[in-house]
Amino acid sequence: MSAGAVPARLPARSALALGLLLVVLAFLWGGASGAYQISPGQLMRLLGNALSGGTTDSPEQLVFFNIRLPRLLLAVAAGAGLAVAGALMQGLFRNPLADPGLIGISSGAALAAGVTIVLGQKWFPELQHSLGSWTLMLSAFAGGMGVTLLIYLFSQGPAGTNIGVMLLAGVAVNALAGAGLGYLNFISTDEQLRNIQFWLLGSLGGARWSAVALVSALVAATCAAAMACARPLNAIALGEAQAALLGVNVERTKRAVVLIAALAVGAVTATTGIISFVGLIAPHWVRLIAGPDHRVVLPGSALLGAALVLVADAVARTVVQPAELPLGVLTAFIGGPMFLLMLRRFRSRV
Repeated sequence: MSAGAVPARLPARSALALGLLLVVLAFLWGGASGAYQISPGQLMRLLGNALSGGTTDSPEQLVFFNIRLPRLLLAVAAGAGLAVAGALMQGLFRNPLADPGLIGISSGAALAAGVTIVLGQKWFPELQHSLGSWTLMLSAFAGGMGVTLLIYLFSQGPAGTNIGVMLLAGVAVNALAGAGLGYLNFISTDEQLRNIQFWLLGSLGGARWSAVALVSALVAATCAAAMACARPLNAIALGEAQAALLGVNVERTKRAVVLIAALAVGAVTATTGIISFVGLIAPHWVRLIAGPDHRVVLPGSALLGAALVLVADAVARTVVQPAELPLGVLTAFIGGPMFLLMLRRFRSRV
């Protein structure tokens, strides 16, 4: 490919169909992979039997429906939520290097999770007693939303939301959250430190049906709301002044994008811990394959993000059996080289 050549783009329907096919294949592979192997034929029979209303007490059915299926569904929700949030942030900042971490969602969730793990029993014993296993998830979600709100308030000025100030405020607040988390690591016990690190590295191992249902509902709602921002983001790509001339309420779009991204990433991160690179990589690939139209980028990112997390989780469960590789480590291992390859091959377009 010459330096000035532009890679061929797929039509929107073809790109979305390809993304859906990748999700289905990754779902089937993830369902068959694991410490207890289920052949593709057995998996198809299990799914067909479940759709027809039949039940069996086979080990394969117990493993798949009680352990593996909630994990697969959580992977789909996590990948879709992170990727859509990444696409929204890149559209808002008009920068392909933007990701949801810029507005403090992950760092706020991490700090709140660290406080809950290290100081929760001492400071909020009644909270842990009443909420039980939901305490860590709800506190992480509240922390992510709280830090995002703080960054958003810092970015407000006479002319509305200043995106440049939001970026700088995000850098500063993320650094403060990192310092707070470092202090918590310093004062924690060995067990607390292991718990913090396990949460920070990300995992789908804690998937349970109640959490999967809640996160999936939130991600589905935010993905639907994100589609309403597609046309305004297309206009904002021309510049805020031009978007305003085209009739776009730029300030309302900014508020909506920040809120949608915060809800999606906050829900996912509170449940799975920090999963890196998905929100950065997936929108890039969709733009390279199908172009910059957010009406395609947003649903395409959701599909590709879901497929990426499904594949990463399947590898994490099988590559070091009987142990499990942390999902966040694996997504960084996969996402980093993919991103560098993308920059090398398409550097004239980045």
